[in-house]
Amino acid sequence: MSSLSENIRLLGDLLGETIIEQAGKEVFDIEERIRALSKARRAGDPAAGAAIEEIVAGLTRDPALASEIVKAFSTWFNMVNLCEETERIAILGRRREEAFRNGRPMDESIDAAIARIQEEGMTADEMAASLETMAIMPVFTAHPTESRRRTTRQVLRLLFGLLHELRNPATPGSRQPRLVEDLRAAVTLLWQSDDSRSRKPSVMDEVRNTGLFVFEQTLLDAVPLIYEELEDALARAWPDRTWKVPPLLRFGSWIGGDRDGNPFVDCAITEQAIRAHRELVLERYVRDVLDLYELLSPSRSRAGFDREFLDQLAGEIRVAPVAERTTLDRFSEEPYRQKLILMHQRLVATRRLNERPWGDGPPTPRAYPDSDGFLDDLLGIERSLTNNRGGILVRGQLSRLIRRVEVFGFHLATLDIRQHSGRHELALAEILQRYDAALDYGRLTESARVELLSVELESRRPLTARLEFSDETNEIVSLFRLIRTARTIAGPESIRNYIVSMTNAESDLLEVLLLAADAGLAGQLNLVPLFETVDDLFAAPEIMARLFDNRAYRCHLESRQSQQQIMIGYSDSNKDGGFLRANWMLFTAQRNLAETCQRYGIELTLFHGRGGSIGRGGGPANRSILAQPPESIRGRIRITEQGEVVSSRYTHAEIASRHLQQLMHAIICSLGSRPRYEQYPKWAAIMDALSEKAFRKYRALVDREDFIEYFHAATPIDQIDQLNLGSRPARRGGGSLSVADLRAIPWVFAWTQSRANIPSWYGVGTALEAWIHEAGPDEVSQRTEELGEMYAQWPFFQSLLSNVHVGMGRADPGIAALYARFAAQSPIFAEITAEFELTRRFLLAVTGEKEILDTEPWLQHSIRVRNPYVDPLNFIQVALLERWRATDDDRLREEIGEVIRQAINGIAAGLQNVG
Repeated sequence: MSSLSENIRLLGDLLGETIIEQAGKEVFDIEERIRALSKARRAGDPAAGAAIEEIVAGLTRDPALASEIVKAFSTWFNMVNLCEETERIAILGRRREEAFRNGRPMDESIDAAIARIQEEGMTADEMAASLETMAIMPVFTAHPTESRRRTTRQVLRLLFGLLHELRNPATPGSRQPRLVEDLRAAVTLLWQSDDSRSRKPSVMDEVRNTGLFVFEQTLLDAVPLIYEELEDALARAWPDRTWKVPPLLRFGSWIGGDRDGNPFVDCAITEQAIRAHRELVLERYVRDVLDLYELLSPSRSRAGFDREFLDQLAGEIRVAPVAERTTLDRFSEEPYRQKLILMHQRLVATRRLNERPWGDGPPTPRAYPDSDGFLDDLLGIERSLTNNRGGILVRGQLSRLIRRVEVFGFHLATLDIRQHSGRHELALAEILQRYDAALDYGRLTESARVELLSVELESRRPLTARLEFSDETNEIVSLFRLIRTARTIAGPESIRNYIVSMTNAESDLLEVLLLAADAGLAGQLNLVPLFETVDDLFAAPEIMARLFDNRAYRCHLESRQSQQQIMIGYSDSNKDGGFLRANWMLFTAQRNLAETCQRYGIELTLFHGRGGSIGRGGGPANRSILAQPPESIRGRIRITEQGEVVSSRYTHAEIASRHLQQLMHAIICSLGSRPRYEQYPKWAAIMDALSEKAFRKYRALVDREDFIEYFHAATPIDQIDQLNLGSRPARRGGGSLSVADLRAIPWVFAWTQSRANIPSWYGVGTALEAWIHEAGPDEVSQRTEELGEMYAQWPFFQSLLSNVHVGMGRADPGIAALYARFAAQSPIFAEITAEFELTRRFLLAVTGEKEILDTEPWLQHSIRVRNPYVDPLNFIQVALLERWRATDDDRLREEIGEVIRQAINGIAAGLQNVG
C-alpha cells in the first residue's frame, strides 16, 4: 500500500470511528450507503442515482441530519487534501534527493534555470547586471475564495504535524500509539468545529488570517533559504565570482488597501493594516536578535573585533539608560552580546512606537527610525566577524536575518492601494467645481479632460487645503494624505503602488496623478492602470502611448526612473469575453504593451491579476509565465496570489519553497533566449479568427434575455452571495442581477459548484469546429493537423488547450443536469451540453489525446477518485435547494440555507477549487 493510501485509510478509519462516537451509528450508515451508491453510479449502475436521490430527499425533511452527512463528506475531503499535501511534500523530497544523487538540477528549480541560461551563453557579468534589474513580487489579495475558516486550517495543520511525525522513520515505535490517539483527538476537534464562518470577516480579520498568516507560518523562514539556493546555484555556475544577490524577490498585499467595491476599507483600516504588518515583522526580529544573543559569544580574549565596531558600541553604551548599565557591564568581555542587547532594546522601543496611532505624540528617540538603521547594525556585526576569522559564524542565523531585513524591512509587504477610476472622477469633479462653479467635469470630452488635467498638473496650485467636500470626496482626499503620512512614518516601502481599476482612458491616470500631486506625493508613487475588460485590453497600448506623450505624465515617469507598471485582469476579461477570447486578448495586449513601452524607452513591469481557477487565469504559474510573449516578462513580474491558492501554496514551508522556486525558475529563464516562431503571424491570424468565433458564441449565451434567470436557477449563486467568505460585497452596484455587475469570483464559484464550469471552456468547441470546417470538407484534415502543430510547437496554445482540458475535466454534465432541472423549460442547458460535447470532440482531435485530461494523468486520476465522494454533496445540495426555494417558512429556510452553505464548502474542498 502506498503511503498516500495508508494515510487516507488511517484518517478515514479515525473519521468513521469519530462519526459513530459523535453523531451516532445512523449517520455513519447513511453516509456509507450514499458513498457506496455514488461509486456504483460512477461505475455505470443506472439505478444508483435514483437511489441516492431518494435518500437525500429524506434528508431534506431533517436539516440537522443532512448537516451531519454533509459534515462527514466535507471532513473527509479536508483530510484527503491533507494526505495529498503530505504526499506531495514527500515526493518533492524524493525528487530533490534523486536529482542530488544523479548530479543534475531538479526540474523547474533555480538550479535548472541557472544551468539553462548558462548553456545559452549568458556570462557572469550579464547575469550580475540582470539581477540588478530583476523584480519578482507575489501579491496577496483580499479576494475571498478561501472557503475554509482559519480555525479549520489550524486543526489541519495540527493533523499534518502529527501525521508527519507518525510516518517519520526516526519516531520510536513506543511513541506511535500516543500519536494515533492525538490524531483521533484532532479529528474529533475537526468534527466538533464549525466549517463555515458565523459572520463575515472584517478587513482586519483578512489582514491577520490571510495576509499575516502566511508570512508568520512560512515566508519569513522560507525566503532567506530561497536566496541562499540562488546564490549557491550562481556560485556553481560561475565559481570565480562572489555572489551577493540584491533583494529581487519581495512581497506585496492588497489586504487593507484594496477599496474598489469594498466600503469597509477606509483610511483607519489602511493605517491599521500597515501597523499590523510592522508589528509582525518587528516581533520576529526581536526573537531573532535574542537567538543571535544566545549564539554570538566570542570574547575579547578569544577573538578580534573591528575597531569601528567597538568604537560605535562604546558610544552607544555611554548614552544607554542607567538602568541597563548593569546588564551591559556583565557582558563587557562579549561585545557582540552587548550590541545585541542594545539592538533588542531599540526594537522593543520601535514596537511600542508602532502600537501608537500615527501622530499620537512625539517619536521615541530610542526607536529605530527605519529598517536601514537595524540593517546597518547587523552588517556591522557581519563585517567584524568576517574580518576576524568569524566568517563561519555569519552563515546561518545572522546571514538569514540580514536577508530577512533586506526583503521585509519594517514593512513586511508593500501595501497596494486600489480604487475604481470612477471614484477619482467624481471626486475631482466636485473639487474643480469649487474653483469654477460653471465647470461640469463629468460632461467634458476625454480630450477636454486631458487638457484641463495637464494644465492643473503644471500649475501646481493647491486644490484641497481643507476637507470641505462630500464624505466620498473627503475620503479620497484623506487617502492620499494618509499615503503621504504612511510613507513618512512607516517608510516608502509601506505603500509604493496605486492601482486604478477599470482604467479605460488617459484621464483615469492623470486624475490620480493630480490628486497625488495635491497631497505632496508628486513622483513618489507607481501609478498602475488596471485593464480588465476585453475592450480595455484592446485599447491599452494606445492609452499608454497617449500617456507617454503627455508632458505631465512624462515628468512623473522621469521621477520613477522611466518605469511603468501595468496590470492586466484575467477575471473580468473572461467574464466579459469568454475563456478563449480573454486569453488571446491578454496575450496580444502584453505583446503590444511591451512594444509600446520599448518604443518610448520605458521599462515595463506587467502585473498579472490571476485568480485560482482556470476561469480566472489560474493554472501552474511556471507554465503560464513561460507561455507568455517573450518580450513581456524579461525578469520583471508582479502576480496576484488569491484565496485558496494562498493556502495551497504557502501553508507548508516545503510547498511554499517549491512554488517560489518554480516562479523564480520561470523568471530567470525569461532572461535568456526565448523562442521566436517564424509561423507566428500565421498563428496569430488563426487565433484572431478562433477568438472572434468563441466570443460570438459566448456572448450569444450570456446576452440572452433569460440567461440571468437561468444562472440564478441552475447554480447556488444566491447562497454563495450569503457565504461569509470575505469582507467585500459579492456584487458591484449593490443588488443588481446583471452579469456585468456580478464579481468574477462568485460568477466562477457558482459554475464550479454546479459542475458546469463554463468559464473554463465554453465557446472553444464552436471556434475550433468553425475554423476547421470553414474552408470546406477537403481541408478539414489539413486544418486539424495545422492546429495540432500549433499545439505541439507554441507554448501559448499548448498552455491554453491544456487549461481547457483541466476546465473540462473538473466539469461534469451529469451533475450539472441536476441543477438544470430548476430551469427545465429553458433550452440553455441543452446548449451548454451540446457545446461541451463539441469542445470535447475537437479538443481531443487537436491535442491528439483519447480522453480529457490525458495531458495531466495525475489530475485525471485524482478527479476520478474524488468524484464519487463529491457527487453526494451535489445531490444533497440540489435537494436542499429545491426545498429551500419551495418553502415560505423563514426559520426553515435559514436552517436549510446553512446546510447548503456547508455543502458549498464541502464541494469546494472536494474539487480543490473555488473561484
